[in-house]
This record gives sequence, C-alpha cells and structure tokens, in this order.
Amino acid sequence: MARDVAIVGVGMTKFGEHWDKGLRELIMEAGIKSVEDAGISGKDIELIIGGSMSSGIFAGQDHTGALFTDYLGLNPIPSIRTEAACASSSVALSTGIMAVQSGRYNCVVIGGVEKMTDVYSNMATTTLAGAMDRDNEANFGLTFPGVYALMAKRHMHQYGTTREQIAMVAVKNHENAMHNPNAQFHRKITVDDVLKSPLVSDPLRLLDCSPIADGASSLVIVPAEKAKQYTDTPIYIRASSQASDTLGLYRRPDITTVNANVVASRNAYKQAGMTPKDIHFAEVHDCFTINEIIATEDLGFVKKGDGGRFVQSGETQLGGKIPINTSGGLKAKGHPVGATGVAQVIEAVEQLRGNAGGRQVSGAENGLTHNVGGSGSTVVVHILSRNRK
Repeated sequence: MARDVAIVGVGMTKFGEHWDKGLRELIMEAGIKSVEDAGISGKDIELIIGGSMSSGIFAGQDHTGALFTDYLGLNPIPSIRTEAACASSSVALSTGIMAVQSGRYNCVVIGGVEKMTDVYSNMATTTLAGAMDRDNEANFGLTFPGVYALMAKRHMHQYGTTREQIAMVAVKNHENAMHNPNAQFHRKITVDDVLKSPLVSDPLRLLDCSPIADGASSLVIVPAEKAKQYTDTPIYIRASSQASDTLGLYRRPDITTVNANVVASRNAYKQAGMTPKDIHFAEVHDCFTINEIIATEDLGFVKKGDGGRFVQSGETQLGGKIPINTSGGLKAKGHPVGATGVAQVIEAVEQLRGNAGGRQVSGAENGLTHNVGGSGSTVVVHILSRNRK
C-alpha cells in the first residue's frame, strides 16, 4: 500500500532579475533554505529531483541533475532532472511523491530552477516556443502570447467575457504580490494601466503577460508517519495528478477549455476525497491573464463561461469565496519556468502553516496548485492539507 507523503521544509529565492547570481547560486540558495527549514542535514537526503525547462539555452548548462548534487555537496546520492516545459518542477514533485510512496526513499528534496534573463528577449521567446508544436505552430510564426490571445478571443466571443474582466486578473495579482517578499513586482496597477499597456497579441497587452525571470524553489518531502520528527506543522499531500492534452492548440475541439485541466483536477479531487467546495484557496497557472479565468472554470470553481464574471465579483480576491493566486501568481510573483510549480506549492505550504502574512487566507485548511506546461499539453494538480485524512 502506498505511503502518505508530507512536506516538512520549503525554501525559495526571490523571483526577478538576478544579474549577480548564476544557475548554481540560485539552486544552492533555495536548496539550503528548504533543508534548514526541515531541520535536516545532508546525510538525511536520499534523492534529489529537480525541474528545469531549458537551462542549456537559457544558461548554457545542461546536466542539471548532476549540478544539483555537486553544488549542494550531496554527492554521491542520485539526482534526476525532469522537463515538462513550465510544469517541470511539478512533475519533479509528482515523481518524488511516487518515490516516497513506494517505500524506497524516506527523504527527498524537490527543486526547480531557471535562469532566463541572460539571453535577449527574442531568444527567450524562441526557446519558450519549444513547449508548443514547433512544426505546426511556432514555425509558422505563432508565439505563446498568440496562442493565449486566440483562447482569449474565443472566450470573449463565446461567453461574453470582457476585456476589463481579463484585466482584473492582473490587478488582483499585483495587489497580492505587494504582500509577498519573494515576488518580482511590488507595484499596484489599475484596469486602465492594463488596457493602456503596449499591445502584444490582440487582445492581450503587456500587463496581461507574465514576465521572464530568474529564480529557484525547493522543498523536502518525507513519509507522513515520520513528518512530525521534523516539524510541528507538516503539510500533507492529499493528491498528485497529471494529465496530457494535444501539443498544438489547433488540434483541440474547444480552445476555451483545457481538457488536461479537467482530467487532472477531477482525478485529484477523487484521490483527496474532496470536491472543489473543499478547497479554500488555489494557485493557478496565470502565464497570461486569460489562463486564470479558464483555469477557475476547468478546475470546477465556477461553471464554464462564468470565470470573467467571477473575477469581477471579487470572489477570487483575498476574503472572497476562493482566493486565487495569493502569491501574486506568475503574473506578479514572476515565472522562472522551471521553478514555478514548486513555488506554487511553497505558497500553499505557507498558507496552510499560517505564515503568509498580509496575504493570509483566514482558516485555510486545504489548498490546490495547478501548473501548466505549454498551452495545456501537460497539467499537474496537487492538493495539500493541514490534515492527513
């Protein structure tokens, strides 16, 4: 029988432009913080699994699995790199959960890292396009802003979602980021600011788009029965679910939904013995503002087509029915792609520990994280709880 798994330590860098730090410095900073938070030593760690999308192009360093162990002083333990575009570190966590559940490992460090700002923006755009269908989308000039612009246009046409409602996602997430010391942006914006920002791909504008960033995130997982040996506030992983969809947007029957969102979340609710009504907050993949709206629908928080109106109602804000992206989300916290999934989980851990400060969700017991690779070709959903069962 598979063992239950708990998180006992977390650590991350500030997300942003780190001109004075390379890939290895970011890894070391986040990794050491998580190990110290868990109160463990290097001799306790049995396995490292780290996510990174494209460190070879962004930072000139592949073979990052070896880099993790080497610069954390953990040779000769095994280390694995996972890659699933922007869901790379969530897949690392899923893999680590299975390693602990199996009984083979008792202490696993999970991480994610990306150093994106050392290349020109056109190189970053080209690299990120590798997460879509290169032959049939990127080679014809489609970019990720273009992909999500198509989704936004169709959502607006089909459900009456307004340009202002989409902009409200960015406004809310920037407001939340003001209370997150690790966020890239600490600047409030207005709907008018979003609508007047430079056009990127109609209808999406600059302030609808998450930024490129540098950063790393890390956490420590152990069997649930051992968790209180390390901390008085272990956070239990109640569900870990991954699903796939077509690599190309053009092959989907309905571009206002992501089927992998639906499948991964429904499987996660089943694993956890919960429904969407049991979730008290969620970190969702708002790489572009429209994606938060689509995600709230696909994850079952509102019915299809009501996502824009749900944002407008204020129910996704702190104090609302289901606070979304209390960390600031990818939009304002930043999006160093390989580090994003684990960073979402860290926000959930801080909320469930009651350590989120000015962005704390009152009485939070259960949280959900939703991480997307590509335009939804990989989706990973985790449900975390203060309670083991």
